[in-house]
Amino acid sequence: MHIVIMGCGRVGSALALALNRAGHSVAVIDRDESAFRRLGPDFTGEQIRGVGFDRDTLIKARITEAHAFAAVSSGDNSNIIAARVAREQFGVPTVVARIYDAKRAQVYERLGIPTVATVPWTTDRLLRAILPEGLISEWRDPSGTGTIVNVPYNPVWVGRPVAELEEQVQVRVAFIVRFGASVLPTPESVIQEGDVIYAAALSQHVKAVPELAGRSPEDES
Repeated sequence: MHIVIMGCGRVGSALALALNRAGHSVAVIDRDESAFRRLGPDFTGEQIRGVGFDRDTLIKARITEAHAFAAVSSGDNSNIIAARVAREQFGVPTVVARIYDAKRAQVYERLGIPTVATVPWTTDRLLRAILPEGLISEWRDPSGTGTIVNVPYNPVWVGRPVAELEEQVQVRVAFIVRFGASVLPTPESVIQEGDVIYAAALSQHVKAVPELAGRSPEDES
């Protein structure tokens, strides 16, 4: 995959390095050439000095080949303009913007541009938005502190109460997709074979969900 990143601050550089280590093609744009020092000597991607929403700069970064674009500079306005240019003018399939103002984030979400709030898990969330691997947040609130995830539970949970799974995994089940239809859990609900479980969790706890849900109920006894 080729990914273009606008902004080489702490988040942008961390994201670029993580993608580069994973073997992806990365182009980083920043108007301050000294910002590229954060990438270090092992970074093999492209470093492009310029404004991230300028067409010529984006073309130099090979935006026409990009599978994803992340706007993570320090300015909300620059990020959203760049994200819209990447989406609307160049047709980049996956576009995400970092937005500091939570109220603005809600507006841009309605425009169809995923946003990431400025919280400690920003880099991880950006990686999850760009790379379709691992546990993915299906929905998150604009503040970045709450999320809905698809819980990858151990099959031994079939036949056990939903409430037990909630207690072990430290989530609240929002709904269950069963036989192709969504159902809301009740205090008496039991997990059935084939159930797809969607649960609400705190974002800081998301990384622990797969490991906790993968345990047998008896592991917590």
